[in-house]
Amino acid sequence: MAFCASCGSQMDGRFCAKCGAMAAAEVPPVPGGAPPPTYAAQAVPAGMSDNVASALCYLFGFITGIIFLVLAPYNQNRTVRFHAFQSIFLNVGAFICSIGISILFGMLHFIGLFFGLFLGPLIWLLFFCLWLYMMWSAYQGKKVMLPIIGDLAQKQA
Repeated sequence: MAFCASCGSQMDGRFCAKCGAMAAAEVPPVPGGAPPPTYAAQAVPAGMSDNVASALCYLFGFITGIIFLVLAPYNQNRTVRFHAFQSIFLNVGAFICSIGISILFGMLHFIGLFFGLFLGPLIWLLFFCLWLYMMWSAYQGKKVMLPIIGDLAQKQA
């Protein structure tokens, strides 16, 4: 008959009926009369690591930022909250810049065509490179704070 290593009651199966602990692994006796070691059940962490969750905050812009601010295990983590807020602020800033540039190019009709063909895609390429850099650095565990947006995100996290 086996006995529970946690509470000492008799066990008939793999789990203790009294405390719910898992039975110790069967280990052959060690020569010399030493008692066999007991192994406790180890808790397996659920979910993603901080760096993966932080990188995913940037994946679909403010949408994934909001999702990670709502999800229960991640909304208590300061690192994930920082990256979620920074992702939201970055994408809102990019949207506001897009509107401002469109208005500026609309007002400058004759110059707007030249700048719209060359400067507009260049600005979006810079935003795309910044987005990739932020995802990559968050995945590596770095905390890159953007000039204005980073301070706001730090205060919110």
